[in-house]
Amino acid sequence: MQSETANVSCRFRTRRRFCNYKINLKGELMKKTILVITLLSIALLSIGTIETDAQMPSSKAQKVFFKKLRKMCGRQFEGATEFPTNADHALVGKKLLMKVETCTDKEIRIPFQVGEDKSRTWILTLTDEGLLFKHDHRHADGTPDKITNYGGFATADGAKLLQKFPADADTAKLIPEASTNVWTLQIDEEKKRFVYQLERNRQLRYRGFFNLETAEKK
Repeated sequence: MQSETANVSCRFRTRRRFCNYKINLKGELMKKTILVITLLSIALLSIGTIETDAQMPSSKAQKVFFKKLRKMCGRQFEGATEFPTNADHALVGKKLLMKVETCTDKEIRIPFQVGEDKSRTWILTLTDEGLLFKHDHRHADGTPDKITNYGGFATADGAKLLQKFPADADTAKLIPEASTNVWTLQIDEEKKRFVYQLERNRQLRYRGFFNLETAEKK
């Protein structure tokens, strides 16, 4: 009888310890589940606040691009032609120099020097219609060339590091063969370079790059 009573008591104590263990285990699992759900919720909220280039409104992307370029104000960068490679091209084999020279909240002027030729200036302007990119060509005495002020407005699909500018109506009128021109400006942060590119009839016509790591004060 005593033996049977002891066995029952033992089984009871064992079952109670097992039940307590199951309760503790369930409690730990519940805590871990709540923690995981909380961390996932925070992660999803964080992802929701990150604005990708695809989600960024075109006007905002254009302003970010403009501000990044404006931060380079007062510096100049050496460059070279990447395409084409034929020696008879006016820019091939020449030392290129872009000087981020004059900057305001609405306009950036970048003299673009090819060898000793200082006739070119890139002008980026923030307007109510968007970001405008123009080429200003002048003679040595400062008077405008007959082919000047061509370019266009940035497209709606641009990004904070890359903007494309199709030729506008004024450009098509001034240079009919350039009516399909698309200029691309890119700040390549990975390769530490600034890229200037021109396409015509959807074919690459020119690409030059400037080394952002070897900036010099003007």
